[in-house]
Amino acid sequence: MSFNRGSYSSLQPLNIGNVVSTGFLLYRSHLKKYFLLALKAYVWLFVPIYGWAKFFALTALISRLAFAELVNQPESIPSGQRFVNSRLWQYLITMLLMLLLGVGIVIGIIILFLIFSVLSALLVGGIGQQANPTIYNIFGLIAIVFMFLIMVAILWLMTRFYLVEVPLSIEDNVNSTSTITRSWELTQGYIWRILSISLIGFLITIPIQIFAQIISFILQGIFAPLIRQEPIIFGLIFFVLTIILSFGSGALILPFWQALKAVVYYDIRSRKEGLGLKLRDHDI
Repeated sequence: MSFNRGSYSSLQPLNIGNVVSTGFLLYRSHLKKYFLLALKAYVWLFVPIYGWAKFFALTALISRLAFAELVNQPESIPSGQRFVNSRLWQYLITMLLMLLLGVGIVIGIIILFLIFSVLSALLVGGIGQQANPTIYNIFGLIAIVFMFLIMVAILWLMTRFYLVEVPLSIEDNVNSTSTITRSWELTQGYIWRILSISLIGFLITIPIQIFAQIISFILQGIFAPLIRQEPIIFGLIFFVLTIILSFGSGALILPFWQALKAVVYYDIRSRKEGLGLKLRDHDI
């Protein structure tokens, strides 16, 4: 099953609250199915390269399945897997391109920070003994503003690439580079909306994260003295339990984010392209 642009009649877009609640209902209604897919994706991380591609494909599959539910065209897991597997290496290339982009952004930030540091040192050094606390306060204020602007720029860029894997999972004639461009196009003008949705989504996932941290602290307290006695055996057991806890909690949270992305993708397309989706009244 493929989903093309503009293939449905227009319906009203969702507000921020409806986006989050619809994403959560999708997640809750298909928790077992999505959880198992996410858990399978995490296990694939142990296999270099091919397993990483499978991880990205399986996580994107959750968004595809969620989108199919939204348009009242439910898709089976085998059918969805055939589609995402046909683009398996495209997912890996996409994520590698995003990694390179991230590295470039980090390098750019470091360069800007170095330039700012050098200019500050030269100005303060040029003032020499005449410098007073006011000068240092001014530079401190400038540094705070500089860091704030960098954080805003990072959030802005992250939001522009928020949907990067979704078009590749749903639309026809999309590849590893065009899906990045597609995300950039779709998110234009919706930065604060996506940030607000992400913030609410993060707040919803906090209980799971807190529970996982509590279990982690308990395990550390139990195994710390045991590892001192038998570091190899108990160290290995602790490592395995930590991986299980990490993958388990991740597999609980990841499907929610992917379902939320599917709803955000719907919402933006309905606003920008008049994409109409038929939300089912029963169990979504």
